Amino acid sequence: MTSEITLFVNPAAGRGRGAAAAQPAARALRDAGFTVRTVVGADADDALSRARHAVRGGTGALIAVGGDGMVSLALQAVAGTPVPLGVVAVGTGNDFARATGLPVRDPGAAGRLVAEALKAGHQRALDLGRVGERWFGSVLASGFDSRVNDRGNRMRRPTGRLKYDLALLVELAALRTVPYTITLDAGEPFEVAATLVAVGNGPSYGGGMRICARAALDDGLLDVTVVGECSRRELLRVFPRVYKGTHLGHPAVTTHRVRSVTLDAPGVTGYADGEPLGPLPLTVRAVPEAVRLLTDGPGTAGAVPPTG
Repeated sequence: MTSEITLFVNPAAGRGRGAAAAQPAARALRDAGFTVRTVVGADADDALSRARHAVRGGTGALIAVGGDGMVSLALQAVAGTPVPLGVVAVGTGNDFARATGLPVRDPGAAGRLVAEALKAGHQRALDLGRVGERWFGSVLASGFDSRVNDRGNRMRRPTGRLKYDLALLVELAALRTVPYTITLDAGEPFEVAATLVAVGNGPSYGGGMRICARAALDDGLLDVTVVGECSRRELLRVFPRVYKGTHLGHPAVTTHRVRSVTLDAPGVTGYADGEPLGPLPLTVRAVPEAVRLLTDGPGTAGAVPPTG
């Protein structure tokens, strides 16, 4: 087993928790006998370039320290390689960590888990979603929720989470359905007027909203949730149910399980793991066992022997 591993750190994650979290995580790993190298990029492109360099150089693991955005960036470096991914989740949402049963906002515990997993060879093979060359672990969003992201990203004030809460209120006031054309696997395209369409490799986004509540990260399939025409009053009434996943039983909601899906709609941006992918149309594919996640046990997909 390679004893040198790489901490991939977003110092701004969770309003500064990323920088603070790196220290106890690194300490736990060093106490377990690992040599720890820290990578912090000047920006996202630079950080990803450095992470890919570490993976090509044979690092024993890439450990993402931050939130879902940092996990997403790390996936671009490790997906399809034998280098395992570790997660020290200290962001705002932490949907990937929650979906995989990893510690949240406890960097010491996360560091110890990674160390134990590396020594025991506990790696769970997980699926990923893929759009072109871009990988994602949780959910691809489009429609109402992506318009909220679009508006929030354009706003300079207020800052932080409040900005997106305000963007949500503005978009809610302008709520409208969008004419989608959807193609499931190799089937015939069909049209539907939808408030939003989400494609889940995992179950949740936005800090616990279980929009694709039945999605599993190791079944080789994507879960597609289509929310049809819905009034503002009805959307507000049903919205709290998304945190338990019970919205899937609402008459306006339909679901599909597929290996691939193509979404097309005018003026709609796709976001995966909270990061913009670009305008629709987009084709999403499930890639089975695309990443090895360091866990506290073999996981449902089985243990993978240590590399190195």
